[in-house]
Amino acid sequence: MSIEHPTQSNSIVDVLETVLDKGVVIAGDIRVGLADVELLTIKIRLIVASVDKAKEIGMDWWETDPYLNSKAAESNTKALEKENEQLQKRVEQLEKSMREVYDY
Repeated sequence: MSIEHPTQSNSIVDVLETVLDKGVVIAGDIRVGLADVELLTIKIRLIVASVDKAKEIGMDWWETDPYLNSKAAESNTKALEKENEQLQKRVEQLEKSMREVYDY
């Protein structure tokens, strides 16, 4: 008595490789309504792909997200510091103008 195992040409690794290489998109909407009045709509979009494939189709949001990329976080911090300096200078100029107008 022997046990036969079905032979498949695609292993899970082959399937995963194909999915990551080509990409898979799953899209759906959830709508909640009452008496034919739509109260809430949730749009769900999911893409499963390799990083290279995602970049190829123009999805690279993780490169600029400061929560996911330390370089983006550093860049964001520098931009905020620069903006803060500009705002401080502007406030100083406004205060100076106000003193000149009201002579105090």
